[in-house]
Amino acid sequence: MPNPFKKCKVDRLFFQSFAVVLILVIAITAWTSYSNSSKALVQNTSYYQQQLLDELNNEITTRLIMIEQISLSSSRDTELTRFLLKKQDDFERYRSRVNIESSLANLTFAIPLIQGIDLYMHSPILSERQNYIQFRDFGSLNQQEFSNCLENSDFCWTGEYAFLSNQGEIPVLSFARKIVRDNDYLGVLVIHIKANEIRELLAGNSQGSNRILANIEGQQVIKAGNPIDQSDWSQWIDLKSDKSGYVHLKGTANDGDTLLVYSRLNHSIWTLIEFTSWDKITSSSLKLAEWIGVIGVAAILLILILTHFISRQFTKPIKQLVHAMSMYSVEGNKVDLPDDYENEFGYLFAGYHKQNKRIEELYQSLERRHEQQRKAEIEALQANINPHFLYNMLDQLNWMAIEAGQEELSRILELMGRMFRIGLSNGNSFITIADELMHIECYLEIQQLRWGDGLEYRIMADQELQELFIPKLTLQPFVENSIIHGFNKQRYGHIFILLEKAGDALRVIIEDDGMGLNLPLEDQPKRSTGGYGIRNVRERIDAYFGDTYGIKLNNREEGGTQVEIMLPLLMKPYSNRGH
Repeated sequence: MPNPFKKCKVDRLFFQSFAVVLILVIAITAWTSYSNSSKALVQNTSYYQQQLLDELNNEITTRLIMIEQISLSSSRDTELTRFLLKKQDDFERYRSRVNIESSLANLTFAIPLIQGIDLYMHSPILSERQNYIQFRDFGSLNQQEFSNCLENSDFCWTGEYAFLSNQGEIPVLSFARKIVRDNDYLGVLVIHIKANEIRELLAGNSQGSNRILANIEGQQVIKAGNPIDQSDWSQWIDLKSDKSGYVHLKGTANDGDTLLVYSRLNHSIWTLIEFTSWDKITSSSLKLAEWIGVIGVAAILLILILTHFISRQFTKPIKQLVHAMSMYSVEGNKVDLPDDYENEFGYLFAGYHKQNKRIEELYQSLERRHEQQRKAEIEALQANINPHFLYNMLDQLNWMAIEAGQEELSRILELMGRMFRIGLSNGNSFITIADELMHIECYLEIQQLRWGDGLEYRIMADQELQELFIPKLTLQPFVENSIIHGFNKQRYGHIFILLEKAGDALRVIIEDDGMGLNLPLEDQPKRSTGGYGIRNVRERIDAYFGDTYGIKLNNREEGGTQVEIMLPLLMKPYSNRGH
C-alpha cells in the first residue's frame, strides 16, 4: 500500500488528515456515548424489571404452591385411599365416591383458579360429563399431557395445553400427583388450573410485555405476549441457581438483539423470563449519537475552509524550493530563494544552499578521485602478477630438478606447486574438503620425504563430505604443529585425520602420538608455524560462524594431542552477505 504522505498533495493531505482525525474523534465519541448510555439504560431497565419480576414470581409461586398443597392433602385423605383400595362393598364404595366428589367439588368452587379435578384409578365409577370432578380409568392415563413426566417423579406440572371440558376446550395448566400407599400405586390426582388467570398474573400491569414462565428443566410452561420461541432456556440461564439476572441475546439477520431478564426465587422451581427489544431500550442513546454525528458534519465543513487556507501557506514555499531545484546546475544560473522565513522553511532554504555548496565541492573532487582510482586498479593488477610469477618459477625449478636427476627434489617442488595453487584458489576463502585434503596430503608427503619411514598418516573422509566446503587452510596449521612440535624429540610419529557428520555439523578430529600439550596454547612461544597459525584458524572460525562452532585441544590419555574442530555443513562457499 503506497504511503499517502508520498502520493498526495499537501493541501489535499491537510484536509484529509484533519477530516479523518475529526471523523474518528466524532465516531469514537458517538460510539462511546452510545455504548455507555446504552449500558446504563440496560442496567437500569434490567434492575427495575427484576424487581417487578420478583414480585410477580412470588405471587405466581404462591398460587402454584397452594395447588400443590391442596393436591398433597387430598391425596392423603383416608377416605380417598380406602376408596381406591376397593376393599368396600358396593354401597360403601358408592357413598365414598359421593363424599370424595363433593369434597373435591367444594375445592373447585372455593378456589376460582381451579378449572376441574380428575382422579385416575382402576375400575372407576364414571361421573356425568358436565361435572367438574371426573373419575377416569387408568387406561386413558397414557394419552394425557402429564403421563411422561410421572414416569420419573411422583408429581409434576404440565405446560399449557387445551383441556376438553363441559364448556369446550379451555387452556389449562395441570398438576398431577401419584397416590401411593404401602408401595401400591393406587391412582393419580390431577388438578387443572385456568391458564388465562396465570397469564394475567404473568402479564401484570405492563402493556405489551413479553414474558414466559419456565420450570426447573428449562421448559416453557406458559407465556404472555410474543416472547422468543425456545424449547430449553437452560443454555442461557442457570435454572438451578437462586440468583436473578439478565442476558444480552445476540440477534440474527431477521431479528435484532434482545435483553433477557429473569427472576429466580429461593427454593422455587419457577423462573420468570421477560424479553425486551434492545433497540427499544437504546433508542434514546442512538438519538444522542445521531446528534453528535450532525455536529461532526458541520465541524468537517469548517475544517475544509480552515485547512484550505493553511495548506496554501505551506505549499507556496515548497513550490518555490521545487522550482529552484529544477533550475539548478553546477555551472548554471542560481534561483534565489526568500530569506524572510524564520521557521522550518527558513531552515530548509538554508540547508538547500549548504547542499549546493557541498555538491560543488564534491564535483570538483571527482576528477582527483577518478585519477586515484585508476592508479589503485593498476597497482592491484600488478599485485596479481607476483603470485603467478612465483608459481611459474616453481614450475621452472621442477623441470630443472628433473633434468638434473634430482627426483626427490622434483617431487617436493611438484607438491609445493600443488599446495601453492590450492593456497591461492583464485583468491577464494572457501575451498572443497577434497582440495583441503589434497593440500594436507601434499604437505605430509613432503614431510615423509624428509622423515622417511618414521612418519605415518591416515585420512578418513566419506566421499559425500569431500564435496562440502571449508575455510581454506583450516587443517594444515594443526598437522604442521604436530610434526614440528609434537614429534620434535621423536624419530617416528603417526597422524590420524577423521572427518564425519555430527548432527547438523561437521566434526574434524586430528590426533597424533607426539609429546602432547605441555603449555596452554596462549602461553606457548609465538612461532610462525605454530601458535599463530592455530590462532588464525580459531579467529577465522569465530568471525565466520560465531561461538556455536570452534576448536578444542586436549591431551590424549595414551599420549599425544587431539584436536576437535566443529564446522557447519556448507553445500556452497560461505558468504557473510548471504548468510
